[in-house]
Amino acid sequence: MAGARPVKHSLTLRGHRTSVSLEAEFWAAFRALAEARGLTLNALAAEIDAGRGDVGLASAIRVEVLRAAQARSRA
Repeated sequence: MAGARPVKHSLTLRGHRTSVSLEAEFWAAFRALAEARGLTLNALAAEIDAGRGDVGLASAIRVEVLRAAQARSRA
């Protein structure tokens, strides 16, 4: 499986840099979701971060990407 290994990228959340590791397919879907919502990657990550509670950021991003995909498939 080509994209199975997570790829680490830096994001800026509320002025602070953080690293997030996601599989290449999740990065692509995350970028597409940000574009579809008219947001930068950092802005979408900040929104997800604000509502994630005690869940890790990478997990919260994956869940948001999945929810968006499920919503599109129901439409």
